Amino acid sequence: MWRVSGVWAGRWFAAWVLATSFMSTVEAAGHLVVEDAWIRTAPPAAAMRAGYATLRNAGDAPLVVRGATSEVFGGVSIHATVIENGMARMRELPQILLAAGESVSLEPGGKHLMLMRPVRELEAGAKLVIRFEIEDGSSAEAEFVVRDTAASADDHAHH
Repeated sequence: MWRVSGVWAGRWFAAWVLATSFMSTVEAAGHLVVEDAWIRTAPPAAAMRAGYATLRNAGDAPLVVRGATSEVFGGVSIHATVIENGMARMRELPQILLAAGESVSLEPGGKHLMLMRPVRELEAGAKLVIRFEIEDGSSAEAEFVVRDTAASADDHAHH
């Protein structure tokens, strides 16, 4: 067995304490990634729009999306289209839970963002930021582009 003495022992011990203290404070965390974000065009002066994207948890722990905000809209909420008695209806969702590595699509006819009371006209090609609020107090911003329909496979082939 080897022995460390004197000044070197003190430095070695301090380095060990420092290294192990960092190791013990590392925690698992979710990390929200927003991909393919777009907003459907609407007639001028429309009071509501719909936003779509893929939300992906790129972290190593679950995360909960509690809502969203934007300076361009008076209100943003998460909705789902459900069929009740043969009729499509929208229901507000209080949250979206994403397990580590899981994705959820916000898409026409399913879960989506309801974007209410735009503060300015939004023509095709306009870009804006929507901030997703996470349960742990963090947030993730994503740039959305206004367009007529979802991007086709041909649109992605040019990137």
